[in-house]
Amino acid sequence: MENDSSIQWEHSHNFGIDTKLHENKVKIVFWLTTVIMVLEIGAGTWSGSMALLADGWHMGTHSAAFLIAICAYSYAKKHANNKDFSFGTGKVNSLGGFASAIALAIVALMMIIESSQRLLEPQSIHFNEAIVVAIIGLVVNIASVFILHDDHHHHGEHHHDHNMKAAYFHVLADTLTSVLAIVALLVGKYVGLLWMDPLMGIVGAIVIFRWSYGLVKESSEVLLDKSIKSSTIEKISIALRKKNTVINDIHVWRVATAHQAAILTVTATEPLSSSEYGDILKGLLPQLSHISIEIRHG
Repeated sequence: MENDSSIQWEHSHNFGIDTKLHENKVKIVFWLTTVIMVLEIGAGTWSGSMALLADGWHMGTHSAAFLIAICAYSYAKKHANNKDFSFGTGKVNSLGGFASAIALAIVALMMIIESSQRLLEPQSIHFNEAIVVAIIGLVVNIASVFILHDDHHHHGEHHHDHNMKAAYFHVLADTLTSVLAIVALLVGKYVGLLWMDPLMGIVGAIVIFRWSYGLVKESSEVLLDKSIKSSTIEKISIALRKKNTVINDIHVWRVATAHQAAILTVTATEPLSSSEYGDILKGLLPQLSHISIEIRHG
């Protein structure tokens, strides 16, 4: 859609967020994860450690997920002011988070399959080499968690950048699997319980599935324009009834991480101006960035 000079836009439809800092942090973690992936795959192949090799490919899937996040940030930034997108590109972050959550679920499924096979057919493990590389991986994963931690927790319960949240969950998953792998390898080496390795793999996969499910649910609600809570709609209705106004139709949904849009039709014998109705709505919904109101006299 080419910009029509006859249209006088009242405000920008760029409802995204400033993601430059987020993007830079995800890039750092991407390169850290990729380096460790290459190290683990190389060490796993050299030592014959299937556990280390599997964890290396596991980290490879996370590198791919971080790449998805980087592409999402880049796309959102490139098209931030493109009028072809009715409400901007704020949902790209949720789309990237959703795609990464699916990748997270696939990782968990692969871990369960691999661990189940190892339970049925135990394999010899080169413990010393595997433990050293696993510890290196753990240190890098902990560093990645600290890099992403602050931004993940500074957006409030419902204001998450789903792209950043997905990246954070991926490094948490890597950290968890590294810890479980080290525990299993130490128990296997000093106690001889080889089945601990695949058992820890299954435990880690279950935890990762839970993270994945939560992120899929949260990001899909944004992508599918899930409405706000009915109790909030009722509060809006009560507030407008006090102004002798009846709501005939209302839609309120999230268009970006911290931005909402509202479209409603109201009827009143002596209606207020659209700006007055807008002030009432913004008083109840501070994140409201776009309002369209049809006012009927009745």
